[in-house]
Amino acid sequence: MKCPHCGNEIPDDYLLCDKCGEEIQIVPDFEPEIENSITETLTTLVSLEEETGEPADDEESEEASDERKSRKSRRLQIMIGLGLFFVAAIVSYALYAYHIRTVEYQISRAKVYAQNGAYDQAIACLEEAYADHPEEAQLLFLEADYYYLQEKHSEALSVLMRIAQGMQYAQEDVEDAYGKIVTIYANEKEYAKINELLQSCENERIVNMYQSYLAKEPEFSYVEGNYAEVIPLKLSSNTAGTIYYTMDGSKPDKNSQVYTAPLFLETGEYTVSAFFVNDYGIESGVVTKTYVINLTVPNAPEVELYSGEYTEATMIVVETTEDCQIYYTTDESEPTADSVPYTGPIPMPLGKTLFKFVNVSKEGITSEVTTRTYTLRLRGAVSTNDAVTNLVNRLVEAGYLEDATGKNPRQSGVLSYRFSSVRRVGDEDYYTINEYYDDGTGLLSRTDKVFLVQAYTGATAQLGYDESGDFVANPI
Repeated sequence: MKCPHCGNEIPDDYLLCDKCGEEIQIVPDFEPEIENSITETLTTLVSLEEETGEPADDEESEEASDERKSRKSRRLQIMIGLGLFFVAAIVSYALYAYHIRTVEYQISRAKVYAQNGAYDQAIACLEEAYADHPEEAQLLFLEADYYYLQEKHSEALSVLMRIAQGMQYAQEDVEDAYGKIVTIYANEKEYAKINELLQSCENERIVNMYQSYLAKEPEFSYVEGNYAEVIPLKLSSNTAGTIYYTMDGSKPDKNSQVYTAPLFLETGEYTVSAFFVNDYGIESGVVTKTYVINLTVPNAPEVELYSGEYTEATMIVVETTEDCQIYYTTDESEPTADSVPYTGPIPMPLGKTLFKFVNVSKEGITSEVTTRTYTLRLRGAVSTNDAVTNLVNRLVEAGYLEDATGKNPRQSGVLSYRFSSVRRVGDEDYYTINEYYDDGTGLLSRTDKVFLVQAYTGATAQLGYDESGDFVANPI
């Protein structure tokens, strides 16, 4: 069959010409012979109608009666034939009219137009079909593609938004529509529009699919208000990027502090403002929260022993406070919760030593620092080096060590000894000396033995306890 419009050869079952895009008429025009036959039949019917008058004679001849019956029979046959013909024609036209309004027909028609570059006609076909079938998302997807091929991106986006915002479409179609919209914006580097699109989207699944484009306001780990404890305030974002903040109520910008770790809010009032910038440079809104921290600052530690010079072993005692931990330093640094914890009386070191003590509450609040300077001089005492030498020699004599190098007959490693502190045992002052073991790797580990050397006589002993739990010196 040839196309009546352009002469292109097309298959018999095609409804469109794939060259010019014109429709092929499914109900053909009548042939001249058929038209003449219909006209003749209609003329005959008129003639038969005119001859329906009755004869003049009262008695009709038998021949005339047969002829009249014959005419009536022919007229009836012709009318039935015409009725069937018109019924068939009406049914054929109805089927044709229904077919050209189907989605498949309009899509195939639109594709033919598009193949020939006639995108406006293709889009018109799709819109015509969409008017009858608004639930068919495929019509809009194809229309958006044709707009995009013409680089009419705003029109393509408008069509896709009809799917994204339509309640009648399947979840899969809605997700595909959002995907195409995001792709178009991303190709044009319109990241702010993607952020705006996702901010207005109520579908959490779709929002999560494109989380990296979204710039939500930072989330605060604590609601604003009054607190009676230190707050480790954490700021978090929905995706990769940077949080900028201020703590004085001023509006943050990209020159403000960058959030990297929790903000510890202690006693006072804080107005924390923050905003988020994602990796695409999209900025969120600013969030501001106010916190009032009302905490009781603990008292400074009370040290019973005053600063001064001492000539005998003395223990340094600090009065503990409920719900607080005492920490101290001896290297002139400021004490913190990371310093040495105070667990009981401290033997005063030889020489001059500066002690600094601080109370830290369970909320992490630090007190003022208490400072003491002590000087311990044992006049007439042996030196600490001589005390260690005396101990090693005595341990060799007792058979505990093989020689002064620290070899022990019961161990493969080497033992060594170091001065620790001066301690009052009974009524006498002793040097406490700790024992260490080296297994040959160079790593020293302290043993559970503590030895004593009398500070003035050099006599050796091992530290022990009596039945009351008090220290005693057990001679070696």
